[in-house]
Amino acid sequence: QVQLVESGGGLVPPGGSLRLSCAASGITLSFNAMGWYRQSPGKQRELVAEITSGGTANIAGSLKGRFAISRDNDKNTVYLQMNSLKVEDTAVYYCSLRWEHRIQPSYWGQGTQVTVSS
Repeated sequence: QVQLVESGGGLVPPGGSLRLSCAASGITLSFNAMGWYRQSPGKQRELVAEITSGGTANIAGSLKGRFAISRDNDKNTVYLQMNSLKVEDTAVYYCSLRWEHRIQPSYWGQGTQVTVSS
């Protein structure tokens, strides 16, 4: 059974940085894309960034230049580096895993709260 365990959320002032981590276990297929979505109150869950097992990254257009995604395939871990954080980045961030032949993620983490506030 695939499990995704996130860490690294918290409270940070505007302009600060955070790095989220997500470790996956129980993976049986190599070709997968791991990523991050976020959801804030009253809004739909949206894609933040995703990276395939081959290293191809996709970052939401509005976040390019501030957010970066990377992964360590040996550790089945994906990282989200968030810089120059803004109040509007406040959300619950969810780790995701999508089999590369599918369109939508099949697995989700429990979510980690990121709050950007002074």
